[in-house]
Amino acid sequence: MAMWGEMQQLLREVTTELGCSPSVYSVLKEPRRVLIVQVPVRRAGGTTEHFTAYRSQHNNACGPYKGGIRFHPAVTVDEVKALSAAMTIKCRVVNIPFGGAKGGVVVDPGTLDDSELEQLARGYVDVLGTNLGPDKDIPAPDVFTNSRIMAWMFDEFSRRSGANHFSFITGKPAQIGGSRGREEATGHGVGVVALRAMRRQGLDPVGARVAVQGFGNVGANAAAMLAREGCRVVACSDAGGGLHDPAGLPVDDLLAWEAAHPGRTIGEARLGRPIRSADPLYVPADVVIPAALEEQITGDTAGAVQAPIIVEAANGPTTRAGHARLLADGRTVVPDVLANAGGVTVSYFEWVQDLNSYFWDLEDVRARLAVFMERSFDDVVAEAGGAADLRRAAYRLAVRRLADAMAARGWL
Repeated sequence: MAMWGEMQQLLREVTTELGCSPSVYSVLKEPRRVLIVQVPVRRAGGTTEHFTAYRSQHNNACGPYKGGIRFHPAVTVDEVKALSAAMTIKCRVVNIPFGGAKGGVVVDPGTLDDSELEQLARGYVDVLGTNLGPDKDIPAPDVFTNSRIMAWMFDEFSRRSGANHFSFITGKPAQIGGSRGREEATGHGVGVVALRAMRRQGLDPVGARVAVQGFGNVGANAAAMLAREGCRVVACSDAGGGLHDPAGLPVDDLLAWEAAHPGRTIGEARLGRPIRSADPLYVPADVVIPAALEEQITGDTAGAVQAPIIVEAANGPTTRAGHARLLADGRTVVPDVLANAGGVTVSYFEWVQDLNSYFWDLEDVRARLAVFMERSFDDVVAEAGGAADLRRAAYRLAVRRLADAMAARGWL
């Protein structure tokens, strides 16, 4: 079943399990709005190419829509619908005043030069127009987008509105209203809940073996944070390959190598035994962190996972069948709607700082993030009530909070 179908099925089951009015599922089963647009880009050769772009706005009962924008050749409308619904749930799990959205452009950004990339970023804001705004829908970085692209989008929105709206978008550079700690936020939050999950199972993080699939921004920051806490990062990989060392990889050296060799796979670094990109999911470890793309652990592959704890740093890295197999094998899965909520939480911090024109230092951001993530982890565990399925517990918690908000607003 595709990701969007799985999301709809889970929402149906949870609303039924909670005894919600049928109106709750009726509202949640589809986004309130899905925008499909064409963004023109003048290519270097003089031709104009139009790129298909999406924005799914799922639910804004508790605040403005919030969600990243990804530039990826495999983006589909069903993918952004599923991810926008997941963001709705995520915001309710960590209890921040946002709703769920997600955007994407069908493009391989590696085929664009800087001028074309800037046109695409600005054009996305242009064609979506008044559907975006600091009290309507607040974008953020996602796959293959970054603070530079957010800066172009911020500038385009401000230019068109005739005023600087710093709270329009998050993930900006610090010089133009970005929050300290935003770039590391998702990975750092993954690390916080991974430590919480280890301690809950009586596992000392010092010396614990961690494997990370996907050594991009999220995976690398999670690895760095956990290494600082004394964990052994025994495997990591990117799309081109990876490294394994049961004694622990030198994470700082690996980050330095990656910075010095942009565009090359970390599998080429002579800092461990080369492995395939999927292999960190299956090596002997205490914690596995899938931080790559969706549907990496399936019903066919879940049986090969050896780690007792899986912390989902990516969005949707485990299929429904894969999740069922992991639970049947006695694994603990910390779901994506909890584990990777550090990004949207610090985006909330950035939005608050922009609205107040008062900015916090890095340690303050990290401390506040830890409070939100640890409290949310404990809320989900309490909702589970001893049951193994933390994903179902997270969705129950979020849907109950969301149903209460929608009822208060008279939507049901």
